[in-house]
Amino acid sequence: MVIKKWRRLLLPAVIGAVVAVAPGAPSAASEAAEYERLVNGDFSSGSADPWWTGANTRGSVTGGEYCVDVTGGTANGYDALSGQNGVPYEAGQSYTLTFDARSTVEQPISAVAGEAVEPYRQIARTDVTVTPVTQTFTFTFDSTLDFPAAGNGQFAFWFGGQSFDNTVCVDNVSLVGGVLPPGGLEPAAPLRVNQVAYVPGLPKKASLATDATTPLPWTLRDSAGTSVATGQTTPLGRDAASGENVHAIDFSSFDRQGTGYTLAVGDEVSHPFDISATAMTDLRYDSLAFFYHQRSGTPIEAQYVGTEYARPAGHVNVAPNRGDDDVPCRADLNCGYTLDVRGGWYDAGDHGKYVVNGGISAWQLQNSYERAALVGDEEALGDGTLAIPERANGVPDVLDEARWEVEFLLSMQVPDGQPLAGMAHHKIHDEQWTGLPTLPHEDAQPRRLSAPSTAATLNLAAVAAQASRLWAPYDAEFSARALAAAEKAYAAAKANPNRIADPNDGTGGGAYSDPTVTDEFYWAAAELYVTTGRYRTDVEGSPLFGGESFSVRGFDWGSTGPLGDVSLLLTPGDLPTDGIRAAVLSTADAHLANMAGMGHPAPYRTADGGYEWGSNGLVANNGMVLGLAYDLTSTPKYRDGAFATMDYLLGRNPVNYSYVSGWGDQPVRNVHHRHWANQLDPSLPIAPPGALSGGPNSALQDPVAQRMLQGCPAQRCWVDHIEAYSLNEVTVNWNSALAWLSNWTAEHTVPPVSAGGCEVGYAASTWQTGLTAQLTITNTGTTAWDGWRLEFGFSGDERLQYGWSATWAQTERAMRADAVEWNKRVAPGASVTVGFNASKSGAHVAPTAFTVNGERCTTS
Repeated sequence: MVIKKWRRLLLPAVIGAVVAVAPGAPSAASEAAEYERLVNGDFSSGSADPWWTGANTRGSVTGGEYCVDVTGGTANGYDALSGQNGVPYEAGQSYTLTFDARSTVEQPISAVAGEAVEPYRQIARTDVTVTPVTQTFTFTFDSTLDFPAAGNGQFAFWFGGQSFDNTVCVDNVSLVGGVLPPGGLEPAAPLRVNQVAYVPGLPKKASLATDATTPLPWTLRDSAGTSVATGQTTPLGRDAASGENVHAIDFSSFDRQGTGYTLAVGDEVSHPFDISATAMTDLRYDSLAFFYHQRSGTPIEAQYVGTEYARPAGHVNVAPNRGDDDVPCRADLNCGYTLDVRGGWYDAGDHGKYVVNGGISAWQLQNSYERAALVGDEEALGDGTLAIPERANGVPDVLDEARWEVEFLLSMQVPDGQPLAGMAHHKIHDEQWTGLPTLPHEDAQPRRLSAPSTAATLNLAAVAAQASRLWAPYDAEFSARALAAAEKAYAAAKANPNRIADPNDGTGGGAYSDPTVTDEFYWAAAELYVTTGRYRTDVEGSPLFGGESFSVRGFDWGSTGPLGDVSLLLTPGDLPTDGIRAAVLSTADAHLANMAGMGHPAPYRTADGGYEWGSNGLVANNGMVLGLAYDLTSTPKYRDGAFATMDYLLGRNPVNYSYVSGWGDQPVRNVHHRHWANQLDPSLPIAPPGALSGGPNSALQDPVAQRMLQGCPAQRCWVDHIEAYSLNEVTVNWNSALAWLSNWTAEHTVPPVSAGGCEVGYAASTWQTGLTAQLTITNTGTTAWDGWRLEFGFSGDERLQYGWSATWAQTERAMRADAVEWNKRVAPGASVTVGFNASKSGAHVAPTAFTVNGERCTTS
C-alpha cells in the first residue's frame, strides 16, 4: 500500500511591494517558450498536491476544481492564501498566467508571483474580482528575478481581507514562459560503490553505467593511487530500475584491509571506500542516535549530541508552544476529555506523533535487542552503548530509547469510563502544517488528538506486550503496567474491529490510514502469546498464521503481519513455526533472485516495478529478512544479500549517493526536516550522522520531484532537496529498519585472523581435462578462528566444477572457499580439509600463494 503521508509548506505572508500588471499587455522581453511552470493546474488527478493552503484556508478538489474554503475576518489578502512552491522564473523572460475562477460570494482575490522566503520579493501581482459565474483570466508579465526549478520561486492566490466566510474555486491554472527547459535528471557519476566500506571475507561488488556492451578493464587502487588488483567488468545489459546499461565489477578476492581505496574504469573513478572489518560497526549507534534527536518533551542536550544539534524541549507549554500535556480532540470529535501525551518521538520532519508509525519503530528497536539476546551480540546494545541520559542505569540502552516511545503509546489510550475506553488515539499533531524551518520549541500551532482507531489500538497492544517481557528483568512495575495496557487494548480492538482512521485527516499531519487490520490483529495476538502463553487460539486462527504476510515488497507500518511472525520464530513456545521458517527462507530466496538480475541490487520489488514513498525503509526491512534467513540457516548467500543491501543504501545505487547522512563520501545532507534545515537557513545544521533518507519514489508526490524528475526510471527518482518530501523525508520507522540491519551487519563482519599464522597443504590428482584437489588448512596461531576464508589463484584455465566441505566460488582465476557452519571454528593447532574438482585444458601448476582471512599462509 502506498504511503499517504503528505507534507505542505505553510509559508509566511508575501508582503512585498504591489506590482500592477495590465491584462493582455504585450511583453518587451524575448518571446517565451511554451514551457508549463505550474504542476497539477488542471487537478485532473483528483488530488490538490502540490498546492498547499495556509492559515484560514482549507482546500480540496471537488468536481474537477480546486476549491478553497476561506475563513472571514482577516485584514489582508495574504492572511488566507494557497499556492505552490519551487516555481521557476527567469529574469527578463515573459510569462503568461491563465486561470478560471469563481466564488460563492463575489470578492476580490490576488494572483501573486514571487519569492517564498525572506525577503519575499514580488515579481508580479494582479487583482481580480471573482463572482459565482466562472470567468477566465489571462495576464502577461516579465520576471525581474531568477529562481531555478525547485528553488524559492512561488505562485500563490491571496483570498483574505474579507469580513465573511467564502469558497473560491480555481481550475486550469497555467503559467507558461521562460526559455530554460524544465529540470530533468541530474547526471550521476557512473561508477558506484559502497562509499563506506567492504568487509574482509565477504563479497565486494560495484556497478558501472556505460554504453559499452563488452567487458572493460577495471583497476583497484590503494590510497596512494597504486594498482593493487585488476579485472574485467561483467556486462549485465539494460537495467530496468535505473534505465541504464550496467556492468558489474567483482573484486571480492581482494581482502587487504585499508582506507581510501578507489575503483577506476578508464577515466571514471569511484568514491573512496575502506576495506575493513570495523568501519561500519558504529553505524548501528548513529542510526539509533536518531531517536534521541527525535524525542519530544525533553531538551536535546549538547553533552549527547554536540552543540550544533542541541535544542530546547519542544511542546512543553513554553511560549509559543501550546504544549502536549492537555491535548483535546479535534473540534469535530467532541470526545469530552484531554490527554497528557508528552514524550514520544516526533515521527519525521514534522512535529506529529503517530501511534501506527511509532509502533513498528519501537517494536523494531525492541526486537533488535531481543534477537541479539537470543542469537546475537547482546552486549553491543547494552547499558552505556548509546549517548542518552539513561545510560548507566543498568538497563540496555536500546530498551531505554524504545521506552521513551512506549510510554507515549500508553498515554494515547482512551481513559476508563469513556465510551471507547482502552482504544488508542491514532495520532496527535498540529492543527495546520508548519513551515520549514520550525524547531519544536518554536511551534505555535494548537495540538489536537485524532479519533481512536483499531490499527492504533493493536499497535499499542503489540508493542506494549513485547515491552512487558523485555522489561520484566529490569522494572517489574513497568512490565506489569505495559501488559495490562496491552491486554486492555486488545480487548477494546476486538470490541471495535472496524474503526479505520480517516484517510482525509491529513491537515497538519499525515493521515496514516490503513483499511485492513487483519495483520495488526495477528501481530498483537502473537506478541501477547509470546509474553503470556495465552491467545494461542487467536494466533492459530488468523489467516496470516504460518508466514502468509511475507512478500517481496516487504513489510512496513501498514503491513505488520511479519512482525508477529518474527517474534514467534525467535521465541516460539509450543506453537509450530515450520511455516514461518519456510516463508522467511522462500522470501529471502526471492529477494536474492531479484537482486541477481539488477544492476544495482536491492531486495525490493513491487508489482509494477515502481518505487514508492519510503522505498529505502522497505529495502532495509527486506535486508532484515535476509539477515533472519542467515540466522536460521548459516547459509552464506543470505549473509551476502544482507550486506549487498547495505551496499545499495551506502552508495551502490544509480544516484551515486549514500542515503545515510554522515556516512560515505557523498551522503544525503538536505533531508526534509524542520530542524535539520541548513539548505533553507545556514545557521541550522544538516542531518546528523545516521539518518536514512526515504529514497526513490517514482510516483513523484511533491512539487520538487514533479519539476525535476519527470520520466525518471524508478531507482533514479530521487534528489537531495529539503522540499522533496516524498523522496527525502526521514521517519522513525525507516531509521528503525536501518538500526536493525546495521546492528545485524555489525555482528556478522569477519574479523581478520590474529597474528600467528596459517599453513596450507595442497595436493592434486590430474587427468587430461580436469583435476581433483585436496587442501589441508591448519591454524598455526595461538587464537581460535571463528570463521575463515581461504583464497588462492590459478595460473592457467582451470574452472571450478564443484567443491566440498566449504562454500566455493571462482572469479576469473581467483578461488575462494568460505567455512561452513560445522567447520568454521578451528582451534590453535587444528586443521580442516576441503577439496574441489575443476576442469582444465592444459597443464596444471599447483598454486603456491594462499591466504586465510587476508593473511598470507605458509605451505607444506
